[in-house]
Amino acid sequence: MIRRAEVRDIPGINKLLGQVLLVHHNGRPDLFKEKGQKYTEQELVDLINKTIDPIFVYESEEGEILGHCFCQTINKPEGPSCYACKSLYIDDLCIDENVRGQHVGKEMYDYVKKFAKDNGYYNLTLHAWECNPNAVGFYSHIGMQIQQYTMEEVL
Repeated sequence: MIRRAEVRDIPGINKLLGQVLLVHHNGRPDLFKEKGQKYTEQELVDLINKTIDPIFVYESEEGEILGHCFCQTINKPEGPSCYACKSLYIDDLCIDENVRGQHVGKEMYDYVKKFAKDNGYYNLTLHAWECNPNAVGFYSHIGMQIQQYTMEEVL
């Protein structure tokens, strides 16, 4: 079942955030620590309680949190050369490593996509790290396309 996150989900969310951190650390140890927390418990409480930027969780029949999706609304105003755009940015989509390949990620993405359509968003966006080819492949497989590249040169 996919639903909005509740405070009681924080332990499961933190477990998944730890998996995300480790994937990023393994790919870019120059940027990501091996251990740590992205959010304090209070920050998670505050994020969960926000009404405009939902966090969704995928909960198994046994009550285990198998996935999460942190969303943020990005409103770009109209400018001299571009149109206004309301995007739903997926800040963090994680499926428990033990259930990957079982369509949980696709279900989560489809749920978020429907939420975005139903709430008047123009598009869904996210960032995927080059060092995480599994994520890049997954997002391509479900129909996402490259919008732009972020390039770097480490000094």
